Amino acid sequence: MSISIKNNGTPSDASPTLRNRRISGVAAPEATVEQDGLDGLEKIKLATTDESDMVTDSAGEDTSSDVDTGYVVGKRKGGEEGKKGESVVKGEERDDKSGKGDGPLPVKYVYRASAPAHNRVKESPLSSAAIFKQSHAGLFNLCIVVLIAVNSRLTIENLMKYGLLIRSGFWFSSRSLKDWPLFVCWLTLPAFPIAAFLIEKLAWKKLISEPVVVFLHVILTSMEILYPVLVILKCDLDILWGLTLMLSACTFWLKLVSYAHTNYDLRNLHSKEKGGKSSEHPNLDYSYGVSFRSLVYFIMAPTLCYQLSYPRSMCIRRGWLICQFIQLVIFTGFMGFIIEQYVNPIIKNSEHPLKGNFLNAIERVLRLSLPVLYVWLCMFYCFFHLWLNILGELLCFGDREFYKDWWNAKTIEEYWRMWNMPVHKWMVRHIYFPCIRNGLPKGAASVVSFFVSAVFHELCVGVPCHIFTFWAFMGIMLQVPMSTLTRYLQDKFKSSMVGNMIFWFFFCIFGQPMCVLLYYHEMMNRNIIT
Repeated sequence: MSISIKNNGTPSDASPTLRNRRISGVAAPEATVEQDGLDGLEKIKLATTDESDMVTDSAGEDTSSDVDTGYVVGKRKGGEEGKKGESVVKGEERDDKSGKGDGPLPVKYVYRASAPAHNRVKESPLSSAAIFKQSHAGLFNLCIVVLIAVNSRLTIENLMKYGLLIRSGFWFSSRSLKDWPLFVCWLTLPAFPIAAFLIEKLAWKKLISEPVVVFLHVILTSMEILYPVLVILKCDLDILWGLTLMLSACTFWLKLVSYAHTNYDLRNLHSKEKGGKSSEHPNLDYSYGVSFRSLVYFIMAPTLCYQLSYPRSMCIRRGWLICQFIQLVIFTGFMGFIIEQYVNPIIKNSEHPLKGNFLNAIERVLRLSLPVLYVWLCMFYCFFHLWLNILGELLCFGDREFYKDWWNAKTIEEYWRMWNMPVHKWMVRHIYFPCIRNGLPKGAASVVSFFVSAVFHELCVGVPCHIFTFWAFMGIMLQVPMSTLTRYLQDKFKSSMVGNMIFWFFFCIFGQPMCVLLYYHEMMNRNIIT
């Protein structure tokens, strides 16, 4: 067997060359081993990248490709690759992970003592410099497994302690038959959009003046929200159906305001252009006034912002709709199971968080945080993802951005901008920018937007529960200083991970369970628990 060493074309003996190889993977020589006695010539080429190909950043970290050392074995005569029965490492399986080479390499040559084991500068996978440059799917799977294990234990413990608490009449009971005033009230809500259409029809024909139009819309929208409130307060009705009626009434109110405000703006633009085209909005035609068909579509569509036309999808996917309906039933049932089996027992065995022992209140809040978080996530998924997408599919409504990635929010302010896009777009369009156009600073416009949101949260929670302690109102208004605080902490730590964890703690781990405890104990004190 003869051995010859080639180092950039200059002959030298083997020992100095092997001793001078650089482990860092820069400018290593090439070694060719010629071995006789086999079927053909085998060549082992140990090579690393040239120094000119190495790219190093300012911090000294190698940012070049992962090809630091290559091993090449020439094929034998007849196309055979390695001895019969011999282990062979293909390009993508080699020790250097390079995945390159002219052919497979026998394992006995890859793991030689002279083969370089360290080729470039590398960080530990969990270090701050490398933690976000790789997949964390395994850790995510671990979290899922841990959650399953923990919740399985809690499920078994709950069943052993309380038994199965699901009532057959959770969603519908004999008392629900007495709630017919709510059903009648809900059926009469579409009368208010019809009245709004008649007002706009008269306004477009210039049969009534603009001040009269504004006055009539104020009266109409006020009646639309006060009518369901009076019905719920006068009748001792089921809380679940009262909440449903209030949510429907608030939705109709927001749609009516958008309908009136948009038509008022369109009339102003139309009056500036006699030809029916406005230079500000060249693609819109206002000359035909209002359309009853467009109003009906707007009332049914999953949006709160009125406009003359919407982006439309081409067809209805029936199979997709069936899957969405099945998921809606499953997750709604799962949400009811958590409320009945976990939330209610924890609340019944707790003291008032503001009147009892402080440590006991903290323990109850933390114990309630997990099931309340599950209920809230199920509610979000059922309503914003499933139900609104179902409506959008049935109506061929094209814009399905009902939410953004609010789970990545770094501040409370970011969360409110991303988690409920229909309401956010309505607030920006009809509250925030009109306030700014009328001279208010941005901070004051934000406070006004949160005030409107706080009023409707109080209506949707306090009216069905017959409780007016303004916990929901204060909880929403506290979002203003909380937004400033979380924004300050985000700027201080300069880390999106820290800001996101602060958001989850303040909003979901502490805030929502505390509100649930406060309203439940107020209901206990007033003896109106259903």
